Amino acid sequence: MVRVRADHATRLETRARRLFPVRLMGVAAVLGGLAALGHAPFNLWPLALIGLAGLFGLYRAALTPARAFWTGWAGGAGYFAVSLHWIVEPFLVDIARHGWMAPFALVFLAGGLALFWGLAFALARRMGGRLIGGALAWVATLTLAEMARAYLFTGFPWALAGYLWASSPAAIHAAFIGPYGLTAAALATGVALWLLLSAQHRRAALAGLALVGLFIAAGWGLGRPVPPDADAPVIRLVQPNAPQHQKWDPAHLRVFFDRQLGFTAAPARATPPDLTIWPETAIPWFLDNAGEALEMISDMAGGRPVVLGLRRLDGARLLNSLIVLGPDGSPHALYDKHHLVPFGEYMPLGNLAARAGLTGFANDQGFGYSPGPGPRLVDLPGIGRALPLICYEAVFPHDVAAAPARPRLLMQITNDAWFGRFSGPFQHLQQARMRAIEQGLPMARAANTGVSAMIGPRGHISAQIALGEAGFTDAALPPALPPTLYARTGDAPLALLLVLTLALLAFRHRKASRPPSE
Repeated sequence: MVRVRADHATRLETRARRLFPVRLMGVAAVLGGLAALGHAPFNLWPLALIGLAGLFGLYRAALTPARAFWTGWAGGAGYFAVSLHWIVEPFLVDIARHGWMAPFALVFLAGGLALFWGLAFALARRMGGRLIGGALAWVATLTLAEMARAYLFTGFPWALAGYLWASSPAAIHAAFIGPYGLTAAALATGVALWLLLSAQHRRAALAGLALVGLFIAAGWGLGRPVPPDADAPVIRLVQPNAPQHQKWDPAHLRVFFDRQLGFTAAPARATPPDLTIWPETAIPWFLDNAGEALEMISDMAGGRPVVLGLRRLDGARLLNSLIVLGPDGSPHALYDKHHLVPFGEYMPLGNLAARAGLTGFANDQGFGYSPGPGPRLVDLPGIGRALPLICYEAVFPHDVAAAPARPRLLMQITNDAWFGRFSGPFQHLQQARMRAIEQGLPMARAANTGVSAMIGPRGHISAQIALGEAGFTDAALPPALPPTLYARTGDAPLALLLVLTLALLAFRHRKASRPPSE
């Protein structure tokens, strides 16, 4: 009889099965936190892949769907707690009033999003299967879980697992497979890393990692920067650097307004700009009362168009808007933000609450922002059509893909002062870069307090204003590339492939578990 010596993977899985559930969940949370280090500002994507490998090993060790659920939930909780810890920052703007809410916000957000991971782990385990089937089920269910949280309950696709590639050459593959394809690639890489510990499957693991190496190496050639044309339009990005606790303070309103006027009127260091972009809610006045301010802005721009964010009223409805200001000081184009931040810009189910007598929650009665009609393009004189994105809207790949026609550029205005100074603004910038790569379009990004940037169609930043700095930068607009594969297909093909994979695995599992006929 030949003895088969247990390999490292098997021994580790056996030890994990013997762990007390609380300890097992603690290990999963640590590995989830390690996986989160692939995001900005850490950008430690090799460590993140190791974290995913460990989570796959714990999934292998979970012999029941219930144990798999709690393993996945704990891993997700650790992942989201580390990657989304910036969520406490808005509550620290007025710490005396709202500071006590900060830990609850992080706990409920991380724990709630972790449910997607827990359900994915449980579903994958329920399908059973041996190593290959189990690995396919884990990759497919977890990728679909990441896709689901981008769509369900208005969506929140921040810190997708696929973004861990954003600081690597492999980021360019978002143009072909999108962010969820990158997510599947990251999870599959984690599987291959775990299988390195298995003597029986080490050759397959090495072959898989060789493919990952090619995946990364190909990014070096495919992701080369795209230089602007010689006659490319020049866009001036203005960043006033208004801290959130001072932004609406009457004592500082004029300071930030005058600062932006000065940046707009400043002489060009080289070619005069064709367009100036101010950030989200750049002025404190509502559109109907901003006539004098808009005339001053137009005068300072010297006849150049100016894009800026401001609020406006439509009856009792409050809207977060963007206008294109013409040389005559009047708006020539208008866009209203349609994808609002739950609890930050509106109260979910607010109108339903109003019917129960809680009128203070009703958006259409003037409490909170109301959504605009949806994505639309605006014309920028001398440049072409742009897809406006106000702050949070740049987080959603499918919102960008929902543009009514292909624009010349993406244009984001944002107020990242809410996100603090450590991770939030850099993760927001990271996602803006991914939108540019996915669509093969440049993005002009103006932020209230960093990071304002000109982003090329392959994600490279050609000019920027650092976080926490006031200033302006003039940047030539890179050309738009032909529509990428992802721009033409969106998420549907990958979602269909994943669903079919799970259907096949479920069929095989059901067939294997059926008692043999007599």
